[in-house]
Amino acid sequence: MQAFESFVKVMNDLLWGVPMMVVLLGFGVLATIYLGFPQFSKLKLGWQNSFGQLFSQKNKNKEGSMSSFQSLATAVAAQVGTGNIGGVGGAILTGGPGAIFWMWMTALLGMATIFVEAVLAQRYRQTREGELVAGPAYYISKGLEEHGLKGLGKVLAAIFAVLIILALGLVGNAVQSNSISSVMTEAFSIPTLRIGFEVSPALLIGLILATLAALVFVGGMKRIAKFTELVVPIMALIYIIGAIAMLVKFSDHIIPTISDIFSAAFTPKAVWGGAVGYSIKTAIRYGVARGLFSNEAGMGSTPNSHGVADVPHPVIQGSVAMVGVFIDTIVVCTATALIILVSGANITALEEGYQGAQVTMQAFIHAFGDLGGQFLAISLLFFAFTTVIGWYYFGESNIKYLFKSKVALRIYQVLVILFIIVGTTIDIGKIWEVADMMNGLMVIPNVIGLIFLVRQAKKILDDYNEQVNLDEQLHFDYLYEGITESD
Repeated sequence: MQAFESFVKVMNDLLWGVPMMVVLLGFGVLATIYLGFPQFSKLKLGWQNSFGQLFSQKNKNKEGSMSSFQSLATAVAAQVGTGNIGGVGGAILTGGPGAIFWMWMTALLGMATIFVEAVLAQRYRQTREGELVAGPAYYISKGLEEHGLKGLGKVLAAIFAVLIILALGLVGNAVQSNSISSVMTEAFSIPTLRIGFEVSPALLIGLILATLAALVFVGGMKRIAKFTELVVPIMALIYIIGAIAMLVKFSDHIIPTISDIFSAAFTPKAVWGGAVGYSIKTAIRYGVARGLFSNEAGMGSTPNSHGVADVPHPVIQGSVAMVGVFIDTIVVCTATALIILVSGANITALEEGYQGAQVTMQAFIHAFGDLGGQFLAISLLFFAFTTVIGWYYFGESNIKYLFKSKVALRIYQVLVILFIIVGTTIDIGKIWEVADMMNGLMVIPNVIGLIFLVRQAKKILDDYNEQVNLDEQLHFDYLYEGITESD
């Protein structure tokens, strides 16, 4: 067991260290330049076709697909999770306030990467039992086949599919349910239930979560889309309101904090009486890592939902996908960072040894007492539960890639529910590190596919621009949409 733990640590140091950052940032730079800075030229288009058409008839989608906004909501459900609360605190404690600036820069490059992912997911999407399916497994397989690399494409696609099912659908969801259980039992007095035998608070939470999740799962794509469409905007809005309340309370700290973020990004900074120091290198290291891990650009997760959006042209959903990165990192992660920094919770954390979500929790408790802690616990509940739904759906899409049988899907659903229950009752310990390793491994086949297919994304972008310049009605030939077999 110790040898396995050492192996996992070595792999994580490699996968989430400098080499992986170079690969992901490098592709982000490549995509940014090669595609003509889409994060600036097409971001407005993304807002117009997501929130801008939320109540429009144009937002109605065909059966077996999601609307553009529903696809975005499902992606954001997965992107905005416990890491947006706990991970940001960790980045500040280890990299200092300057880490937030580098997190922003990483998000800008990540927008170009996720634009390519979403465009390709649209281009290579297929049909399973009347529903669209999409994602890296599909564009790696078919895309590399078009390059005469059918065998390599199938192998990489299968590896990716297995990894995302394990990393997100199963192990990742166990970790999310554990986060919910830990925070809720700490913030609220939940009694032990006695029904002939004792049901611990953690198990009770697990059973409730599993029941609620199952009710969403069995409704398929349609119910998942409706759930995320309704819940994600509400949860994000509630958290932002809480952040605004915090900023109002510490309004005199806002300008110095923002100044601190920018100055610490380029100059070493000492805190806690000089006992702790942050170098520019550590600010970059942890800011970039948090940015990459939070918005999931390059991991290949969100294309599973963006690819099934009912839009007239792939570039539209590519633009909408960039909005997801903006919401996740520029809005929610920044809100968490400001909450921590204006309240001084990062200094308290260094003194008391707090880590992760505890840092943000202490900020709210410091400002609003126990009520503040309970507010954050409820926010975490929504963040983690919507992540469970999003990650389940990503796994389902890849189950459908690997297997044609409905039995496989039912087995997957049962396993996810069991992992949710078990996750609330066990000490997660090193399991999160295993999930991190599999997340990192997911990047490898996905980025290989992106490198091969970025030219295809450029052609699709050029096609869109040409249609717009000629004032044509947008249209696109989805060559694989009618295909029902992955081979």
